[in-house]
Amino acid sequence: MRRRDFLKQSAAVCGTLAASDLLADEQPLAIVDTHVHLWDLNRFRLPWVRKGSPLARSFVMKDFQTAVTGLNVVKAVYMEVDVEVGQQRAEADYVLDICRQNNTPLKAAVISGRPASDEFRKYLDGFKRNPFLKGVRQVLHGEGTPAGFCLAPNFVRGIRVLGDMGLSFDLCMRSGELADGIKLIEACPNTRFILDHCGNMNVQSNDRTQWQRDMERMARAKNVVCKVSGIVASARPEKWTADDLAPIINHTLSAFGPERVMFGGDWPVCTTIATYRQWVEALKTIVRQRPMDEQRKLFHDNATRFYGLT
Repeated sequence: MRRRDFLKQSAAVCGTLAASDLLADEQPLAIVDTHVHLWDLNRFRLPWVRKGSPLARSFVMKDFQTAVTGLNVVKAVYMEVDVEVGQQRAEADYVLDICRQNNTPLKAAVISGRPASDEFRKYLDGFKRNPFLKGVRQVLHGEGTPAGFCLAPNFVRGIRVLGDMGLSFDLCMRSGELADGIKLIEACPNTRFILDHCGNMNVQSNDRTQWQRDMERMARAKNVVCKVSGIVASARPEKWTADDLAPIINHTLSAFGPERVMFGGDWPVCTTIATYRQWVEALKTIVRQRPMDEQRKLFHDNATRFYGLT
């Protein structure tokens, strides 16, 4: 081959590769959303949803699929929605059946439960060997839940039961009570924990000193990971920017490291302040200077590994 022809062919190949790289860059990151709420108000009662609230309507799977259009959300994990206690089993059956049907992004579920109950193990036994059940949550920041509630001996006992059964527990608590969460984690070393919503630090707070210290302390425990989720819900309505969220997110990523953080949409709760797309794009803006492998871990890989998604 003559030198002129060789150079011409090489240029053509390089041009093709450059175009392919550009197309690859344009493909959005694959996302596993670890924190998706669904509720059908014709089926379930949610005492915390106030009448007249934007959340006081049904949010079902087709609504979620519309919200994530074009964002490459490939898999999702359901998060319980704090239904009335008497409806917990019905809620779990409802969502686990959606997972079983395997015709939506929903591949796993974290269900509601009451670890302090004497019937807790029996309740969990009702889901034995269900491959879609990954963990349990009881919201700890409700108006009727006092500080220190999660340290009661019967509650700690229930959390240890989760560890025995290979299930995780989501910590969703007030930011000022993270020290209680740390004690619970230390008391249950065989249970895996997920800290929801970056520890629920309020975006508009001016003093984050104690939260920063508590996040660093909590991250020292190896049986806990953290969801980068939920915080946009405390931002200023219609006036927030990615810069408002960045200090909390960056400290969380620094404390827990790239291997122990997972994206969570917190849809539809996030919609009180931001659309799903706005939240995703804000987070991508905040982490865009980080290595691509860290971004993939945050948005996809860590969740796949932690929840054993296939």
